[in-house]
Amino acid sequence: MSTPTAPPLPPPTRAEADALHLGDLAVWPPVVLAPMAGVTNVAYRTLCRRHGGGLYVSEMVGARALVEGDAKSQLKASFGEDESPRSIQLYATEAGDAARAVERLVSQGEVDHIDLNFGCPAPKVTRHGGGAALPWRTDRYTAIIDQAVRTAGDVPVTVKLRLGIDAGHLTYLDAGRAAADLGVAAVALHARTAEARYGPPADWAHITRLVDAVDVPVLGNGDIWEASDALRMVEATGCAGVVVGRGCLGRPWLFRDLEAVFAGQPVPRAPTLGEVADLLLEHAGLLVAHQGEDTGLRELRKHTGWYLQGFAVGKPVRRALNQVSTLDELRSLLADLDRDLAFDEDVRRQARGHTTGPKRVTLPYGWLDARTGGSDLDDGAAEVISGG
Repeated sequence: MSTPTAPPLPPPTRAEADALHLGDLAVWPPVVLAPMAGVTNVAYRTLCRRHGGGLYVSEMVGARALVEGDAKSQLKASFGEDESPRSIQLYATEAGDAARAVERLVSQGEVDHIDLNFGCPAPKVTRHGGGAALPWRTDRYTAIIDQAVRTAGDVPVTVKLRLGIDAGHLTYLDAGRAAADLGVAAVALHARTAEARYGPPADWAHITRLVDAVDVPVLGNGDIWEASDALRMVEATGCAGVVVGRGCLGRPWLFRDLEAVFAGQPVPRAPTLGEVADLLLEHAGLLVAHQGEDTGLRELRKHTGWYLQGFAVGKPVRRALNQVSTLDELRSLLADLDRDLAFDEDVRRQARGHTTGPKRVTLPYGWLDARTGGSDLDDGAAEVISGG
């Protein structure tokens, strides 16, 4: 499998790319922030939204845990005061859990869009038959979607898929068609199998096949590292929009670049180290406001390396930034950086976040024996409250 290698395309000849329509919800530019565990919380979504338009989706939230009032799930399902549209991704392995979570969110007017996770490849999810494993069992998969769509009413519901479990057990075409028939507003496809995890290049040709197979918008996901990749994906596959995951880690300004290219405008220059330091400090402040200083700054640690990728700041500085315990300490460290240092364009496409290569998928016993039926899932399937 390989990513198209054509050179970057020139800007669109029209003034703007078309908006992405999810029911009555219009999204422009046609860009979606992928749900990422431990990343796409209120703080990070707020920072990304300040750079450009699009649809910014929450972390994956367990449907049953949300209904039962789990504190961590409640926090993951929270939104900023000015956040609009409000988008949440739900994880469920039982139709009843999905329906109850959707009913709660919709009846209280908490969301404008709901996404259903059928793409997570994390072993703690697939071993219970959830995430990317679930579309293999077509009756369970369709029941969840049917209940969610019926309960959501006018709130658009979308699904997120992977190609399948592995190359011998592809599910995306059947799953995409079924979802479209059940009334979803769009289907997002990460063009890797669960077995592939995040290692080999995404195979965009599968996105094209799904576009040709369904009559709802298809969103492409996989290897959007810079704005030009989004244009290449749309041109190569005919997808209606793109889903951006690891490409924006440490680079919330990617959404500024994406808005520019979809408007037919040049990509702005990359920020200097001083501008990135300001973003890192702003992110820290948002995390502290959302989670408190202790938890917020511990959460920041995973982001500092991503922000500093492309800048020669030295290991001692990086180590010190990963040990800060107060905002004042962070400000002091950042003040000593060379603010005029330019971004190293040679690492623009260097991977960030998950880099796990192909690995056999952990599944419930006998999961692949049939596409329908089978024994009930264990209690752990519904109790998963976060993705990988």
